[in-house]
Amino acid sequence: MESVMDSATDAAARKTIVITGAGSGFGALSARALARAGHTVYAAMRDTGGRNAARVAEAEAYAAEHAVDLRTVELDVLSQESADAAIATVLARAGGLDVLVHNAGHMVTGPTEAFTPAELAAVYDTNVLGTQRVNRAALPHLRAQGHGLLLWVGSTSTRGGTPPYLAPYFAAKAAMDALAVSYAAELVRFGIETTIVVPGAFTSGTNHFASGGHPCEQAVLPAYEQHYAGLMDQVAGRLAALTPPDADVSLVADAIVDVVDTPYGKRPFRVHVDPADDGSQEVSLVADRVRAEFLTRIGLADLLSPVARKGTA
Repeated sequence: MESVMDSATDAAARKTIVITGAGSGFGALSARALARAGHTVYAAMRDTGGRNAARVAEAEAYAAEHAVDLRTVELDVLSQESADAAIATVLARAGGLDVLVHNAGHMVTGPTEAFTPAELAAVYDTNVLGTQRVNRAALPHLRAQGHGLLLWVGSTSTRGGTPPYLAPYFAAKAAMDALAVSYAAELVRFGIETTIVVPGAFTSGTNHFASGGHPCEQAVLPAYEQHYAGLMDQVAGRLAALTPPDADVSLVADAIVDVVDTPYGKRPFRVHVDPADDGSQEVSLVADRVRAEFLTRIGLADLLSPVARKGTA
């Protein structure tokens, strides 16, 4: 028979988690993996009563089939009102929040010149400002309870190989990474941890490329096609050739589960999941070391590791 202490330990290990952009791709895979690991998971997505209604039904069916606590919640990262409502709903239904996974993102492909400033701003809005809206909704609760985890799903493009025709997405991901790094130091004294999971260019298993956007203004495209004909197909093919045959996109979900299940205070700052090895990890090791050394030099070494104020997450 399970002891009272064992039950208490299991209860403490279970976390309430919100994952943005969890209708498909890394988000959906991670939501299911975390639920299988025993956590209460809210797969957040927009338009749950419309175009994503089928994905809501799929999540409900998965929860029933596998007897896991996988739920969905309406959340459009482009709306502060929606972010506020989603976090309020989770707090009301689950009674708390331990982990926030910033996964929502949008990819666009095409010559950089072809994108209008408004189109670049739209990519930035989803990939960067979306995280800020959700943070502003969730952080008051996490700060008040004195513990929590922000887990950011980044990209090796931030510091690794950067093939052309993906500039708006790469720029937004780099901005999100910079935001995550700054947030890490600003939240650590509240007992809130930060981990950045950095996936490489998985060319199968997600619909990133298939669902990606393209520039609306087409006038400049013929000039680029003359010199860069078929470039995106070439990039996709060569990335696929670099990726080992056993590399599966579920590795990203597994890494996220590992981070969440790591004891408080021992979670890594950055985790790379890059079977193609585009060099990002090598550069990040230097950048993160420089960050740690600089904070130490200016007497702020305590900003490198959290101290739980009221429990653990």
